[in-house]
Amino acid sequence: MAAVVVSCVAAALAGWYGPVAGTAAAQEAAAPSFQSYSKFDFVPGEKVVALEDFTQDTIGDFPGKWNTDGAAEIVTIAGKSGRWLKLTKAGYFTPEFVKELPDNFTFEFDLTVPPTFEGRALLIALVQLQNLKSPADWRTDAHSFQFTALPQPTEGASEMTSRQDSDTVAANQTTTPQLAAKSGNPIHISVWRQRQRVRVYINQEKVWDVPRGVAATATLNSIFFYVPEVDGDNIYYLTNLRIATGAPDTRNKILTEGKWVSHGILFDVNSDRIKAESYGSLKEIAGVLSENAAVKVQIVGHTDSDGDEAANLELSRRRAAAVKATLTKEFAIDAARMDTDGKGESQPIDSNTTPSGKANNRRVEFIKR
Repeated sequence: MAAVVVSCVAAALAGWYGPVAGTAAAQEAAAPSFQSYSKFDFVPGEKVVALEDFTQDTIGDFPGKWNTDGAAEIVTIAGKSGRWLKLTKAGYFTPEFVKELPDNFTFEFDLTVPPTFEGRALLIALVQLQNLKSPADWRTDAHSFQFTALPQPTEGASEMTSRQDSDTVAANQTTTPQLAAKSGNPIHISVWRQRQRVRVYINQEKVWDVPRGVAATATLNSIFFYVPEVDGDNIYYLTNLRIATGAPDTRNKILTEGKWVSHGILFDVNSDRIKAESYGSLKEIAGVLSENAAVKVQIVGHTDSDGDEAANLELSRRRAAAVKATLTKEFAIDAARMDTDGKGESQPIDSNTTPSGKANNRRVEFIKR
């Protein structure tokens, strides 16, 4: 089958404070407004199978579960939370812990650059690698889905390429103004594969929706980031890579099974402030409640085991209350149809010893009453 390629320009970052290894991050720039995501329909997969935030590696080192023919190191960035992988030498960078990307999965990550960035686009590739021991073959293997992100404060163009059975077609288009810089905030990129269909989102914008972006026979099993050049301030920083599998089935789980577990409603660290990219998951549950007016639910918050147990219990309760308030305010769901509770860290559904396990334990459950 012929492949499909579409193109677009990613967003840019206007503010920058410079990488500072080994120090606590300062307060981040104001997050994108919740209302700006009103058309955002991305819903993460049901189970988090991989999460990379570089907390298990040492600042200044190359991450132990990655491979490259370039160079990179883990750093912190003043004004931005968490740890980041700073790509310091051109080449490919691949997380080797990714070994399977099934028919239904979602992939997300955060990307930032300095404001003086003038480099070439970063290429992101989802690949069917024939030989996992030979990652250098990623550019020539028969099946891949590739797109580029070019963070700059002005509009431009980048490309997306789908290679199916070694047949490649390419095209270009210009981005929309909504993809301009977001006051120093990292770009959040989301990819959603549902069998042959692939959708790509940059912040709140759905920039690609390709019905046959992946061949039906493709068994994608690897992710690659490719940087064509690194020079001066032309450097990329990556963090919060998150892969989740399974197609959400909110309606069936609420109406038939009586419970829906969401890993897509995200909060700021140690806070009940809901992240804007949670909009798609909230809209999903709101749709079910709107169409089934007799259904009432209990919203239950859960945390991982990091920190104090009593504090986690209180945090989980506040997060559940924040979800209820948002469903009422943003989606006009009657507050009387919802009550809330929090279980803190007391009911884990996965291990609390790995980043992906902790991500699964941090969840919001909707239980039919």
